[in-house]
Amino acid sequence: MKNISLFICLFICAQIGFAQQIDRDQVLKDMELANAYFMQKWPDVGKTIITNKERPSNIWTRGVYYEGLMALHEIMPKEEYYKYALDWANFHEWGFRSGNETRNADDYCAAQTYIDLYNLQPDPEKLKNTRACMQKFLFTPQTGDWDWIDAIQMGMPVFAKMGVLEEDSRYYEKMYQMYMDTRNSIGGNGLFNEKDGLWWRDADFDPPYTEPNGEDSYWSRGNGWVIGALAKVLSIIPEGTVHEEQYKEDLEAMAEALVKVQRKDGFWNVSLHDEGHFGGKELSGTALFVYGMAYGVNNGILDKDKYMPVITKAWNAMIKDGLHENGFLGWVQSTGKEPKDGQPLSYKKIPDFEDYGLGCFLLAGAEVYRIQS
Repeated sequence: MKNISLFICLFICAQIGFAQQIDRDQVLKDMELANAYFMQKWPDVGKTIITNKERPSNIWTRGVYYEGLMALHEIMPKEEYYKYALDWANFHEWGFRSGNETRNADDYCAAQTYIDLYNLQPDPEKLKNTRACMQKFLFTPQTGDWDWIDAIQMGMPVFAKMGVLEEDSRYYEKMYQMYMDTRNSIGGNGLFNEKDGLWWRDADFDPPYTEPNGEDSYWSRGNGWVIGALAKVLSIIPEGTVHEEQYKEDLEAMAEALVKVQRKDGFWNVSLHDEGHFGGKELSGTALFVYGMAYGVNNGILDKDKYMPVITKAWNAMIKDGLHENGFLGWVQSTGKEPKDGQPLSYKKIPDFEDYGLGCFLLAGAEVYRIQS
């Protein structure tokens, strides 16, 4: 009996150890598989996106995808990836859906990729629109543009990239003012609940609004946008940049809160504090949480021993339960602003847009790939 018990113990320990391992080569293969599915399905980078209406292909959903593609290109620089992104930028003449006057972060999200492409092959003409669009923020007093938390991810990294590109600290300061306005002021008291370490999606979900179980409404992907933005901004700005510590502290607080509500299967529920109200696993939010935590581990913000099991469990869950053999990603919630939108989800259901979920997945994979054992 003792030998049998010892064998069982060793088997379980081996399984636990295996579950905590990530095969970096396989991570890259899985990223390339998912990306190949999308590129094959959308060979025409300028093709409009038709759901309930027709939209140009430089809207935020596609902008997030190209963020992920550029992250993949950074760790696996293939000419086909670069050309696919470059063709997209050229098709849209390096511009934005609503022109250079827009203050909507959804519109200028595309600038994240435009700047990345410019850095690979500088040409002032490429960033003529981006510079015109972004410079106006430095000369106007408004700081409340990001009145929904998705905008933090769409817009904040553009300010960080512009600060580096132009060597102009005014972008860092304006970015901080806009971020803190969203954090502490929008809706009266801000959208970040320091007590829970999580964010309300917008003022519509501030207390006294509650989920059916009486808890605050914390939407998975919305919180994913924030932790993803914090990770991305920290990866862009030079070390020691003013307000850097604020972003690190908020990333750490969010990671701590998210560990507590991870599902047993590795995913996170759509509704983070009410698993009975359109809870259920969801891939885009899970991917963004993995991205934020993996960045934190890779850069000494988060404790590796504590967070690696969380990251590994989530990444493996996305591969096992979300990634199809042909590269399609299941369990991605359609566009919206709260847990009920785009329901029900499933392994086979195609969301209204397939691009942003893939972008989130590629961002996560690129950061997981960088983790050293």
